[in-house]
Amino acid sequence: MKSWTYLKGLARIAYTNMRFLKALSGDVTTLIALSIVLGTFFAAFITTVLLYTEVVSESLYAGISLANRLQPPSLKHPLGTDHLGRDLLVRIIFGARIAILVILTSVTIAVVLGTTIGLLAGYIGGYVDLIVSRIVDALMSFPAVLLALAIVTVLGPGLESVIIAIGIAEAPIFARLSRGLVAVEKENLYVEAAKAIGASHIRILVKHILPNIAGPLLVQATFTSSSAILWEAALSFLGLGVQPPTPSWGLMMAEARAYMRVAPHAIVFPGLAIFLLVFSINTLGEKLRDLLDPRYRALMSKS
Repeated sequence: MKSWTYLKGLARIAYTNMRFLKALSGDVTTLIALSIVLGTFFAAFITTVLLYTEVVSESLYAGISLANRLQPPSLKHPLGTDHLGRDLLVRIIFGARIAILVILTSVTIAVVLGTTIGLLAGYIGGYVDLIVSRIVDALMSFPAVLLALAIVTVLGPGLESVIIAIGIAEAPIFARLSRGLVAVEKENLYVEAAKAIGASHIRILVKHILPNIAGPLLVQATFTSSSAILWEAALSFLGLGVQPPTPSWGLMMAEARAYMRVAPHAIVFPGLAIFLLVFSINTLGEKLRDLLDPRYRALMSKS
């Protein structure tokens, strides 16, 4: 029986992937967006491996060459150089590590923290739900940028502080979303059936309710990923995030702003990298939202 359930799960995953690929086949914009996202992940993975195995050193992106400072794009430096003579293309590629690391860690914190709180509040209900809902409303009414700045100020500047700040600032969104979804799902017959056969509350939440609300949470996690990139870039731009000489797209823009008139490429290309990745993630998020929409699935099945 367990093997049959496992096979059904594999078949469902395969069908979902086939439907996703079918939806992508005629959408050039989404294909380009997917290529950009996968390329960024690949760049982050390769650069991390190269640094970890010491195949390359930090001098590749941090080495100073004042004789080559503020060089325009050329064959030797396809995107030009910055004010310290460092190759912009190399620094943008290595900066992808920071962007992907922030996405994977801060969004995970936000999803786990917010979803856990929302699951418990929505399932237990009563005063617990009321108290949690009011706290979440208060946090969401507070400007998120000020909340993140306050957290980073307390913890001190650095990548770890930025990750924690983004995770905590974005968690209320998942708490509110999961709380609303659980409040609806717990009234369904399958939950009553699980209770009737003696399933524990934890099992009902994890095995029955959570899989049925995973779709909207996944879509929200996609959009939160793009927000996390902007958060990290903004905080690094203000000097509260990644510290030199580690390359971060936001930090690169901050360092180049003093040379905008003589070397505009130094600030344009890091900004373009942020724009392309955020745009691509949002595009994929919208496509994923459409695929999880029953009305869209019904339309696709007819085509």
